[in-house]
Amino acid sequence: MLNFDRFPNNKRKALTMSYDDGKTPDRRLVSIFNKYGIRGTFHINYGLLPRPERINAEELKELYSGHEVSAHGVTHQSLSITPKENMIYEIMEDRKGLERLVGYPVRGMSYPNGLYDDRVIDALKVCGIEYCRAVETTHDFRMPDDFLKWKGTCHHNQNLLELGRAFLEQPYKNRPHIMYVWGHSYEFDRDNNWDLIEDFCKMMSGKDDIWYCTNIEFVDYVNAWKSLRFSADCSLVYNPTATDVWISKNEKPIVIASGSTVKLSD
Repeated sequence: MLNFDRFPNNKRKALTMSYDDGKTPDRRLVSIFNKYGIRGTFHINYGLLPRPERINAEELKELYSGHEVSAHGVTHQSLSITPKENMIYEIMEDRKGLERLVGYPVRGMSYPNGLYDDRVIDALKVCGIEYCRAVETTHDFRMPDDFLKWKGTCHHNQNLLELGRAFLEQPYKNRPHIMYVWGHSYEFDRDNNWDLIEDFCKMMSGKDDIWYCTNIEFVDYVNAWKSLRFSADCSLVYNPTATDVWISKNEKPIVIASGSTVKLSD
């Protein structure tokens, strides 16, 4: 039995975080993530950075180092209620501005105001966006079936600690699991519940079976799984990607190194 069920270094589970808008409470949130080894993605509106409640453009690269900067629309325009031409502008100008600041391609996004339709998804594809987080949540740990409609596990105000404990206790069962948490850092100030995210990160940190990743790292790894090329009888597998990929055969972990061909038969 062959399964795509292992993350890097034979981890069985993945944890990623997703926070929108780039407001100044991100500084405190990033410090908590860094303290506990939690990693995530921050969706930023480049056109709104000059506002006093937003992270300064000059500090953005250093602040989010070790995490991912992703798009959120250059002015936070709801994309499903605007012309296609303006959709393209919102996405591409955000990408271009953020890329100048961070020095790497910006490949992901979260939907401004959570609004999207088929027109928006078509625009994302034109603009080279490889994933986009939706506001819908699953309250479970299933793998996403469409990265352009990526549903998180929960918003952090949706039973976060209870779901975190369930995630830690989730049995293996020959399938991978991901916990994906999203929100806005300013909500911790508004709700006076910074202890919630601190307690969650402390509970989740340092686990041998969890891969702590950004959104785009997760996307790249799943796509590398899907890029593996198997012989007709599944006795050989070739990895054409730049990513080492882990799978299992009869529950035994096997790593297929980047560019290698591995014999799977006994």
